[in-house]
Amino acid sequence: MPSTARTAAREAEANPAFRLAARAGYAANGALHLLIGALVIAVGLGATEDSDQTGAFRALAAVPLGAVALWALAVGLVTLGAWHLLQAFAPRHLTMWRRLARIAAEAPQGLVFVFIGLVAASVALGARPRAEQTTEDLSRGVLMWPIGGFLLGVVGLAVAGVGIGFVWMGIRRSFHSKVRVPRGRRGLALTALGVIGFLAKGVALVIVGVLLTVAAITVEPDTAGGLDGAVAAVIALPAGPFLACLVGLGFLSYGVFTIFRARYARLDA
Repeated sequence: MPSTARTAAREAEANPAFRLAARAGYAANGALHLLIGALVIAVGLGATEDSDQTGAFRALAAVPLGAVALWALAVGLVTLGAWHLLQAFAPRHLTMWRRLARIAAEAPQGLVFVFIGLVAASVALGARPRAEQTTEDLSRGVLMWPIGGFLLGVVGLAVAGVGIGFVWMGIRRSFHSKVRVPRGRRGLALTALGVIGFLAKGVALVIVGVLLTVAAITVEPDTAGGLDGAVAAVIALPAGPFLACLVGLGFLSYGVFTIFRARYARLDA
C-alpha cells in the first residue's frame, strides 16, 4: 500500500495539469503578499487595519467580486500546498537523511499553504477571522498545559529559525535553486526582488518567533502575536512607521518575486 501511494503521488507530481495548477498557486501566493505589503504600508502610515493574511482576505472580501478573487486564491493556495506535500513524499532516489530533510522542508510549507487556503475559503463564505486574536487564544490555551511554556517556546524558536532561514536565503541568494533565473536585466530584477523580499519576510518571521518566545518565558499570552503583532512591534521602535513601510515594501517585492516564480519555478520531476 505505501509503495502504491508513493507511485500515485509521483504520477500526480508529473502531471502537466497539476504542474500548471502549482504555478497558479505561486501566483496566488504572490498576490496575497502584495495585499499584505499594501496593508503593512497603510498601517505604517497610520491606518488601523490588520496587516496579516486574515486582514488581507477581509480587505479583499470588501471589494466588488472579492468573493470570486478569494475563491481563486483559496484554490491556488491549497493546490500549492498539495504540490509541496507531493514534493515531500513522492519517491526519489535519495538517502534516508536527505529524504527526511526534504520532508522537513516541504511538508510544513504544504500544510501552511493548505491551511491559509482554507482560511481564504472561509472568508469567502462569510467568516471574519482575526489571526492576531486566534494566536493569543491558542497561546493562552497552550500555556495552561503542564509543559505549555516549553512547547510555546519551541514553536517560537522554530518560527524564528524559519525567519533566519529566509534572511539567509536572501543574503546568499540561494533561492536561485528554486527558480530558473533569466539572463539580462530581467534576471537582475528578479534577483533584486528576491533578495529584498526574502530579507523582509525573514525579519517579520523572526519578530513573530521572538514574540511567541517572550510569551512563553513571561507566561503572558497577550504578548504573543502573528504578523500583525510583529508590525505593531516594529512601529513601537524609534522611526517605527518608516521601518514598517520598508517591511511593507519588502513584502511587495516578495509578492512580485513570487508571481514571477509562477513562470520561472523549477518543477523538475
